[in-house]
Amino acid sequence: MKNNIILFDDLCVLCNWAVNFVLKRDSVKKYKFASLQSQIGIELCEQHNIDTKEIDSIVLIKNGKAFIKSAAILEILKDTPIGWRLLRIGRILPKSFLDWLYDVIAKHRYKIFGKKDELAVPSEDLTDRFL
Repeated sequence: MKNNIILFDDLCVLCNWAVNFVLKRDSVKKYKFASLQSQIGIELCEQHNIDTKEIDSIVLIKNGKAFIKSAAILEILKDTPIGWRLLRIGRILPKSFLDWLYDVIAKHRYKIFGKKDELAVPSEDLTDRFL
């Protein structure tokens, strides 16, 4: 059950929006979700040598491989409907630029989008999607 997992900062409003974005477009239920703050999130980051002091927003574990920063977003977009997949055109930009942009947004995400006071609890119909 440790394939195709999106780890996210459960306190981040932007990250929660991203999870809801994927949930609405993942009709085959390819992805499971876990908070970076959860025990499984911590364990998966340790298994993949991901320093959560440096990466604290979205991490994708897909087929046993970890994707971080812009690579995670581009990989997730592969599995969205065609219109959203077109955003993958961003791959033509240098990875260093995409990661820099990701870092800028991640650094200011609480100021721009807000921060929750407590961890979210998924609705009953979605509990099977969260670890």
